[in-house]
Amino acid sequence: MVEKTPSNHTMIDGPVTIKDIDKTDANKEFVKSYVENILLGNNPGLLTSYFDGDNYIQHSPHIADGLSGLHAALQALKEKNIKFEYTHVHQVLGEGNFVLTVSEGLFNDQPTAFYDMFRVENGKITEHWDVIEAILPAEKRKNLNSRF
Repeated sequence: MVEKTPSNHTMIDGPVTIKDIDKTDANKEFVKSYVENILLGNNPGLLTSYFDGDNYIQHSPHIADGLSGLHAALQALKEKNIKFEYTHVHQVLGEGNFVLTVSEGLFNDQPTAFYDMFRVENGKITEHWDVIEAILPAEKRKNLNSRF
């Protein structure tokens, strides 16, 4: 595990108090839309509409804060020919201003599970935490349970 992100956060710090309970459904729809349009690639031109400028706190271990940090990280993957692709959203869970998406796709041509937690504030994504985990081939798994 990485001690600090490029912007000096940890992978687990940040606010934990749930707010805006009345906005749970709207926030879940908003984040689902972001994952479908941006991460699944349905409408990548909408990227900036999901954020308040470059105000975005990132807890992913190799990505700096802001859309500029996200863009730089994705550019670095592209330059190294590392494929990073979401292919399916399995679940969207949330309460108030926190929303978790459970998705799958490919990372470096390896089937991968993506667990993304977002904090939404004033109708924009303001913070992101994630866990990215390889999905083992069926013959290497210790049980028959699905990742999803």
